[in-house]
Amino acid sequence: MQIYWTKINKIIEETPEVKTYLLDCPEGFTWEEGSHTHFALEGFNAGDKPNRSRIRHMSISTLPHENAIGITTRIREQCSEFKMILKNLKVGDEVAIFKTHSNVPLKREDKNVYLLSSGVGLATFRPLVLEYFERADNVNRIHSLNIDSSNDFLFTNIFKSATDKKFTAQFVDNRKDYYEAVKNLAADKDGLFYVVGSDDFLVQNIEVLREQGIQPEQIMLDKRENELPKFFSFDLSM
Repeated sequence: MQIYWTKINKIIEETPEVKTYLLDCPEGFTWEEGSHTHFALEGFNAGDKPNRSRIRHMSISTLPHENAIGITTRIREQCSEFKMILKNLKVGDEVAIFKTHSNVPLKREDKNVYLLSSGVGLATFRPLVLEYFERADNVNRIHSLNIDSSNDFLFTNIFKSATDKKFTAQFVDNRKDYYEAVKNLAADKDGLFYVVGSDDFLVQNIEVLREQGIQPEQIMLDKRENELPKFFSFDLSM
């Protein structure tokens, strides 16, 4: 396993609680849209065993041509040890990345694509949308639906409806409106539904989509293949 040590190049305050850390691209490091990586802080490998409190799974919110690895995360006032250390890091400080993989690349199957996310989960979808804007081949259109109760919506410069690009962006701040919108989108029985958020959020979305007749193979989760059965297990009794 190769560990890439790299420096923080820039820190962007997206909203009062959300920051994007832009990292220098180490030589030989590559990724594609929908990728996540293990993001680790100094000292994570100082002992005999990795210090897991200094490692997190993080989505990469940029594409390679942006010449920076973007890590976008919410840091609340009351936060974990990991987030507390991260909050105090500055430009020039070192971090590590390793085990990078994409579970949710953009599928090009001549279908409509629906991106369903909660809060900062939108960071996973930013590269998919940029990739689509650059090359729309074999994607009919994309609709993004994001719920964020803070009302501080992310990446609104990218997630804005554009008729000419066949892209629509929808933001809601409450669960009732969100799940009503999911049901409306599920009227497209041939669409592809990408879902990113907490495990509970994934399960709730799957239940709503399945109730509307959407098949498991139409639902993409940012999870490894061996993790998928637990999210679809309730289907076994159907």
